Amino acid sequence: MAAITLGGNPINTSGSLPSVGSKAPDFNLIKEDLSTVTLADFSGSKLVLNIFPSVDTGTCATSVRTFNAKASELLNTKVLCISRDLPFAQKRFCGAEGLANVINLSDFKNGSFGKDYGLEIADSVFAGLHSRVVIIIDENGIIKYTEQVSEIANEPNYDAALAAL
Repeated sequence: MAAITLGGNPINTSGSLPSVGSKAPDFNLIKEDLSTVTLADFSGSKLVLNIFPSVDTGTCATSVRTFNAKASELLNTKVLCISRDLPFAQKRFCGAEGLANVINLSDFKNGSFGKDYGLEIADSVFAGLHSRVVIIIDENGIIKYTEQVSEIANEPNYDAALAAL
């Protein structure tokens, strides 16, 4: 369990992030068209998992915009923006912002991604949402980098994450 903060107040996650060097856990997430996607669907590509509580908050929106801008420069890399938002909200946000270089995926059905990756918020008013995390996965499905952002309102370290690619 990770100890993080929300507005400076201590909160906890449901577990620990997968270890660097380990095989990334599989997932079933929902795309904007309501179809299901798994980790295997991205086999052969490097992945940036940009994980956050909700696209409708300032810091989360900033992380999507920032990774969208950087994604067009990345070779053989896909940026997956993952939250518990409904796919319709994710699509609305990216459409309104003109963001086309990221793939929005939702864990709204049962939150299994957040539980399996140990990043679900376990308590506080955000209980059940995802904490702010960045995970880099190589083209072979191996985790190369993780960052559990210690304060929900803070942005991740974009440069360190992208350097891991």
